[in-house]
Amino acid sequence: MIDWHSHVLPGIDDGSKSVEESLALLSCLRAQGVHTVIATPHYDANIESVHSFLQRRENSYRELSRRIDAESPQILLGAEVLYYPGISRLAELSALTIGESKLLLLEMPLSKWTEYTLRELEEIARRGDVSLVLAHVERYFPYQTDTTWLRLYESGILMQVNASFFTGFFQKRKALRLLREGKIHLIGSDCHDMKRRPPTLDQAIQSISKNLGNQFLHQVNEYGISLLSQNNTTL
Repeated sequence: MIDWHSHVLPGIDDGSKSVEESLALLSCLRAQGVHTVIATPHYDANIESVHSFLQRRENSYRELSRRIDAESPQILLGAEVLYYPGISRLAELSALTIGESKLLLLEMPLSKWTEYTLRELEEIARRGDVSLVLAHVERYFPYQTDTTWLRLYESGILMQVNASFFTGFFQKRKALRLLREGKIHLIGSDCHDMKRRPPTLDQAIQSISKNLGNQFLHQVNEYGISLLSQNNTTL
């Protein structure tokens, strides 16, 4: 499996605080069947330049990579980019995509999105240099209408959910239905540490396998691999 959303890089955001903790997270993810981890540290254009962020991310990755063994999941560098009004005009947006791909993970506000916001998302989707992925969309469901989601799907925007969406008592049925209908595209652990927010992809995997079958789970993983391949990232 691919973990599409994680905070495994040490000392760069509110995720892992040390190389040792990062190694523990990677070991846990490997045990859960993860072969590729997308490292998506938080990026906020309001407080930092893209250049500064990329430099900090590279430094963190290099520090971690010196301690990674051959059995560790592959790490692809990305970012969890915080939305702000006007982000569609950020010329360096494509520098924040996953690996060498065009996939961009965007974190949205926990509120009802305005018409301006929706138009801006559509504008980003049309840019051509990025393929837009909305982060942990299950958090936004209470604020948006079905019409909003239909509009975003029609724009070709991809949806990422966290593994916990498949394990919550009141959410699991909806998560499985949306996945079955093709309205969920990518699944991430959104892990930050081993105590407060550890990886739980294994629980999501078990839920999907039990309710939708191993073949469906395989198709989900293959779809993710194909997305990276189509966007020129080598696994």
